[in-house]
Amino acid sequence: MNTRAAQNKRLVLEAFDTLFNKRDYASAEKFWSPHYIQHSAHIEPGRDGLFNLVRTLPPTLKYEPGTIVADGDFVIVHGRFSEQDEATREESKSKAPMFGTSFPRYPDRVSPA
Repeated sequence: MNTRAAQNKRLVLEAFDTLFNKRDYASAEKFWSPHYIQHSAHIEPGRDGLFNLVRTLPPTLKYEPGTIVADGDFVIVHGRFSEQDEATREESKSKAPMFGTSFPRYPDRVSPA
């Protein structure tokens, strides 16, 4: 089934992959408007602010999409960036992992006492 929501999901996943994983800024411009509104207080405004942030990230850092939900033109992606710290089972107050059904393993990280 090729619904509008499914098409929009594919579009958003392609946009994220193009910018965050391929780091193809010229191609990514077709996905982000020059008038893109950045709501994060930690990122400079506009498309340039987002692209400049990505330029500062280590090349090994990749975006990994998790759950994606679409309703018409609204698409929400819950994902993560590789190499980002996540709470271990011992550190998690909810005792639930942030993604999936298992906690990450950090062999060089000491769990709190």
